[in-house]
Amino acid sequence: MKKALKIFGIVLVGGILIVLAYVKFALPNVGDAPELKIEATPERVKRGEYLANHVTVCMDCHSTRDYSLFSAPLVPGTLGKGGELFNQQMGFPGSFTSKNITPAGIGDWTDGEIYRAITTGVSRDGHAFFPVMPYPYYGSMDDEDAKSIVAYLRTLKPIEHKPAESVADFPFNFILNTIPKKAVGGKRPADSDVLASGKYLVTMAACVECHTQVEQGQIIPEKMFAGGREFNMPSGVLITPNITPDKETGIGNWTKEAFIARFRSYADSTYKPHKVGPGEFQTIMPWTMYGGMSEQDLGAVYTYLMTVKPVKNLVPEKFKATASKTLTMR
Repeated sequence: MKKALKIFGIVLVGGILIVLAYVKFALPNVGDAPELKIEATPERVKRGEYLANHVTVCMDCHSTRDYSLFSAPLVPGTLGKGGELFNQQMGFPGSFTSKNITPAGIGDWTDGEIYRAITTGVSRDGHAFFPVMPYPYYGSMDDEDAKSIVAYLRTLKPIEHKPAESVADFPFNFILNTIPKKAVGGKRPADSDVLASGKYLVTMAACVECHTQVEQGQIIPEKMFAGGREFNMPSGVLITPNITPDKETGIGNWTKEAFIARFRSYADSTYKPHKVGPGEFQTIMPWTMYGGMSEQDLGAVYTYLMTVKPVKNLVPEKFKATASKTLTMR
């Protein structure tokens, strides 16, 4: 019996080691980077600039944000330089740093390698990115939109900056490799199809990620868009609001005009973010970036959100202040 148990133990350990080796060295498996040469037409660059700054907001994480000001607007001259830190103090399973996506950082990447990174979350050398970059959502974007973002990134001013390498904690360093999947792609709806356009934009913007509570890192399906997710901020804990059409606890009583106006007010040339001191209300919501969305697109987003399932979820305290700044966000 003892011999049988010993053999069983050896087999079990061997099996586990094989599985771990597979996950560590054979994954992620999303295929080779496609052979692409993207023509940087003015139309593509313009579309890519719009998406990267106002919808997918790539520049939000890949630039330096000034957390001394409300909504932490981008610091001028840092567009695409990377360096934003997401670490254990903020609830992440490791220390992850956004990369330099200016030509100084990815200038020697092929168009196909950048395209694959955006749509699958796999780097040039084959390692998986942490999904704080919402590539599971980017993977559903229209092929032309993905190419437009690549074309735009090529036009960024080169900034010589090398952010720290990302390091995942155990066992997430194994789990991370299982997350990237082959891009499924999608089709950008016609602007005249307002509902479909809204769903497309909300998906690309990954609104559900911040506005849904999670359990063990996974979105709770029955609470989608109902808010209540907590984020550690330099001056406290932000609790995201309910954006389902529930009339009591969500945005069910908002008009389309009010919804659009809320966003567009941050794009007004007269708007100046106010200073935020220790313990004062702060948000990770990049209002000044999303405020740059067109009224047509914001109206489409509103139209779609009004069709999601209303969830009654009162978020009584949207910000819990701390006595002093204990976190670092670069």
